[in-house]
Amino acid sequence: MGTPRAPQTDEYNKVIDFLNHNLRSKEGWSIVNEYPLALDNSNLHNIRIIEKDGKIVSHAVIKNLLIKTPIAIFRVAAIGSVVTSPEFRQQGYSQLIVKDCLKLAHDQGADIAILWTDIYDFYRKFGFELAGSETALIFNSPLNSEISNLRYLQSNKVDPHALLRLYSQHSVGSLRNASDIDRYLKIPNSHLYTAWDSENQLQAYAVEGRGADLSNYLHEWGGSVSKLLALIGEIYKQKNEAITLITPSHSITLIRRAKEKGALINEGYLGMIKLVNTKNLFFKIKRFARYIGQDDFIIEFNGQDYIVGHSGHIFRTHSEKDIVQLIFGPHKASQLQSFDIETTQILEKILPIPMWIWGWDSV
Repeated sequence: MGTPRAPQTDEYNKVIDFLNHNLRSKEGWSIVNEYPLALDNSNLHNIRIIEKDGKIVSHAVIKNLLIKTPIAIFRVAAIGSVVTSPEFRQQGYSQLIVKDCLKLAHDQGADIAILWTDIYDFYRKFGFELAGSETALIFNSPLNSEISNLRYLQSNKVDPHALLRLYSQHSVGSLRNASDIDRYLKIPNSHLYTAWDSENQLQAYAVEGRGADLSNYLHEWGGSVSKLLALIGEIYKQKNEAITLITPSHSITLIRRAKEKGALINEGYLGMIKLVNTKNLFFKIKRFARYIGQDDFIIEFNGQDYIVGHSGHIFRTHSEKDIVQLIFGPHKASQLQSFDIETTQILEKILPIPMWIWGWDSV
């Protein structure tokens, strides 16, 4: 069996041909257009392939993200495009390549790894667990808007700097620049809707679709709650069919206002998450705890157990599932363990971390 490795520069086209054949054979575009940053040739060092007899048989890629949150900036290794040729499946190639990606993520200093899949049991073998929170707001009827002075546009030809200005107002999200957004705007089947005021200033935006995925899902958005909801009302009017907004569960005001307007609510997970560098991750969490005055907060891994709590009450577990769902949600301390009131209050000031990956950043 071959060994996972990064492709050479002159193998780039061969890698993309392999991915197009196995993942996008029925689409009218190359997968590079769908994942312009992750599959760019500048990211070759984060691509892993396995060959047999000179032929690529398995592939995966890491897209490194810096995610800002109110607690800290976290290094996140997003793993995607994990695929093995049909004739070579069930032979351990995907296991080899995922393990190598996790080693690479560790060596590069990632705090966590994340991926999106529906084969949960396979990835649980590597320590991944469903965690984090995602709220889907389903709009299946017209929305009445209190705002009447907005002009709406459905076009991807928008200054990326204007989008970046609104995007940067989010408290949680990857660090991006205008060049990144400009490339994302060229993704096939990615439709940008915008709302503008009378002075031609961008007030809200939402992106529907992404390549072969997320049709009728608004997975990127920005702007004040009232103006975003006005834009969603316009999108519903134009499409005349149900539309779903994907939002982090910490967007409490948006969720409440959407519910008041009749949106249906579905709660889910952000993705499958694995702790990679626990020392780095726990240091960032403890630093935040000290910042808010919780000097005796404890979170550590002793090689066998995860330990979390404070000087008066600690929780020990062997379960990576328990700890990852406590750190990133959806569970709160009171749902995982019978802590006393004081300990529960301390833990829930700190955890779960409001982690979120926007749709353009997924791989």
